[in-house]
Amino acid sequence: MTVTVRILVSLGLLYFALRGINFAAVQSRLSQINLAWIAAAVAVTVIQIFLGALRWREISGLCQAPLTDLQAFRYNLIGTFFNQTLPSSIGGDAMRLWLVNRTGAGWRAATYSILTDRAVGLIALALIIVASLPWSYSMIADGNGRLALVFVDFAALAGGLGFLLVGYLPWRWLKTWWPTKHIHACSLIVNRVIFSGRSGPKIAILSLSIHVLTVVIAWCAVRSIAARADFDQIFLLTPPIMLITMMPISIAGWGVREATMMVAFGYAGLAPMDGTVVSILFGAIYFIVGAFGGLVWIMSAEKSSTMSPVISQEQPNPP
Repeated sequence: MTVTVRILVSLGLLYFALRGINFAAVQSRLSQINLAWIAAAVAVTVIQIFLGALRWREISGLCQAPLTDLQAFRYNLIGTFFNQTLPSSIGGDAMRLWLVNRTGAGWRAATYSILTDRAVGLIALALIIVASLPWSYSMIADGNGRLALVFVDFAALAGGLGFLLVGYLPWRWLKTWWPTKHIHACSLIVNRVIFSGRSGPKIAILSLSIHVLTVVIAWCAVRSIAARADFDQIFLLTPPIMLITMMPISIAGWGVREATMMVAFGYAGLAPMDGTVVSILFGAIYFIVGAFGGLVWIMSAEKSSTMSPVISQEQPNPP
């Protein structure tokens, strides 16, 4: 039922994003796509996933769920495939959790590694959004657009700082009450990861690089249709859009991303239609990489081991 609702949300938001679009103009844009830029975006996405794997491997070691670089990269690729099937990144995170647990780390360590990795990424994204606020605010002339931008920035900063603060609060119930004790434990790990002299700088560089590559992917989509947008504009617009897209209300961000990017392009004085087309291409790029992840999953030893018991049960008993 929940998945059905989110599919309907995705379709509804896609309708909102596309209802005022001149489809003849969109078709003309798409027919002139420079595939070299799309190929470059796919390559950058793979690099981004690899950097994400390096960060996750560093974090998972601190969570007592050690992974090799190759394991983390494979699991991230497989997660990218499952991200295309469920809301936001929930599908990919659930599959990564299951794969890490199968290494013998245990459910708790696996869960903490995923939640910590996700929290570190969100905090880094929040810092980028807040740091770029003076420039993004001046770029947007519309009052409603400025208000929305400030709200997103404040929410991102408050969420990041609030999560870090949980680990320092002295209240005993935070450590014993079931709904909060795991959040408290993850907050402690995130604080240790970020403020560690050994892992902190490495995690920070990887996290910032991952988000910058998201901007590069969007820029490749812009260049593929020769849209009139500068790199600095895409750099300022993409992080808030990605933050909003992370809300688990649609399938793989479809609909939310298109509607948000269309509105953001309009507020920045760019063509809203270009924003919608760029967003569709952005989603298509991740879908292509997700297909690679699906091949990795099909050929993986983990999938074979899950299928073996089922096959053996279906084999008829010898006479």
